[in-house]
Amino acid sequence: MAGMGVPLSQIAQHVPDVTEIVGPDVLISDVVHDSREATTGTLFVAIPGENHDGHDFVTGAVESGASAILVERAQPVGVPQIVVPDARKAMAFAARAVFGMPDKHLAIAGVTGTNGKTTVTHMLESILTTAGVSVGVVGTLGARIGTTPIPTARTTPEATDLQRILGTMRDAGVRVVLIEVSSHAIELHRSDAIHFSVVGFTNLSQDHLDFHGDMEAYFAVKSRLFDSDTSDRGVINIGDQWGERLHRAADLETTTVSIAGDADVSVVNLGATAGGTSFRVVTSEDFFDVQLPLIGDFNVSNALVASGMALELGMGPSAIATGLCNVEPIRGRMEVVAHDGPFTVVVDYAHTPDAIAVVLGSLRRLAQGRVISLIGAGGDRDSAKRSIMGAIAARMSDVTLITTDNPRNEDPHAIADEIFRGADAQPNADVEIIIDRRAAIRRGISMAETGDIVVVLGKGHEQGQEAGGVTVPFDDRQEVREALRLMDWHTR
Repeated sequence: MAGMGVPLSQIAQHVPDVTEIVGPDVLISDVVHDSREATTGTLFVAIPGENHDGHDFVTGAVESGASAILVERAQPVGVPQIVVPDARKAMAFAARAVFGMPDKHLAIAGVTGTNGKTTVTHMLESILTTAGVSVGVVGTLGARIGTTPIPTARTTPEATDLQRILGTMRDAGVRVVLIEVSSHAIELHRSDAIHFSVVGFTNLSQDHLDFHGDMEAYFAVKSRLFDSDTSDRGVINIGDQWGERLHRAADLETTTVSIAGDADVSVVNLGATAGGTSFRVVTSEDFFDVQLPLIGDFNVSNALVASGMALELGMGPSAIATGLCNVEPIRGRMEVVAHDGPFTVVVDYAHTPDAIAVVLGSLRRLAQGRVISLIGAGGDRDSAKRSIMGAIAARMSDVTLITTDNPRNEDPHAIADEIFRGADAQPNADVEIIIDRRAAIRRGISMAETGDIVVVLGKGHEQGQEAGGVTVPFDDRQEVREALRLMDWHTR
């Protein structure tokens, strides 16, 4: 970490576009953007936001002990300050300097895309661990070194937290860090100041348009990672139409992957069962066979992205094949819930139109009976995708149960009605609205028969349900297990 501290003047040398430095030099050992976390030795960053302006909290930060501030407007307080035009952007570079330029001592692999980021990092971790490499992971399921967790609040933490985590990982002897890089993180400069050894792209589909506005803007944000100033190498799934476009536009050397072939890394001999997927990975120089204990063609695409990134990180075919064969099931990602009944139950995080279509398409090919899907949609998020999600679920399922996801500050009945409009418009749709998610899960399992697949979509690994500003415990996997326990198999 930063040790006894870094001189403010030295920090300023690494911050772009500094317009003014006020006051004497001081030692800085931490960077915060919450005035309540300010103590002696901290640099407080005043970030203007939608609801609050950090400059209004400068006095409080100084009173709490902040040794210096980073601001967009010079403040009449008695501590040194760095003045910049964009405090949020500058914060990432300041934090990098304070925590000792951790990316200079680590190989950092970033994964971006609408779906698959968690799975790819999970696969990469298995490959690297198989090869004896010490790995750190930062993503949707938290940050950790091996099995030791490091608490985070977001898929990609705020720049101050992210640089602090990287410093911790470096000091713990980690060699490679795997980061899920969300579009919010890129747009809000959380991942700025990191130079990636390799970045991977999985796919792009409609999501977060409440934040980005349209798909072109969403794509433009993702594309920023694939620039030679940001990353050394790129691995791109060109089986996705946006990936193909990204490959043509990327300003760095790239490795292409595709489950459909005609790429630097591709597959042949693809076979699937309810227990996993087998295939041969073919590269320009070699091939290796994989028995992946995960289901779904999309997981094969994820495995190709992970394979391409592993090759760029210096891993050989044997380590990649063994790592993919040994990958553990991922919480809430096409997770089969074990039980002794005559049907299959799957929990998956899919919550976008494309992800739902991919999951249901994969399960349809495996189902010997019906596909029974349960879907909802998050409140205070891109509402335009709701009817599309409903239409896809009803078209690709034999039975569709519409229920509550995380309604947040919206009426769950209104959200369900929007999903229903898309579902009910499909020919021969068998659709039912059950607002209570627990009741909906039990309904889906109670109607399942031999050979059916019940798939609970939307929340995956999440362990809470957010409504009206309150989050209550709720785990789809536990609810499925409880519903299965309540069933009497001998009377069916």
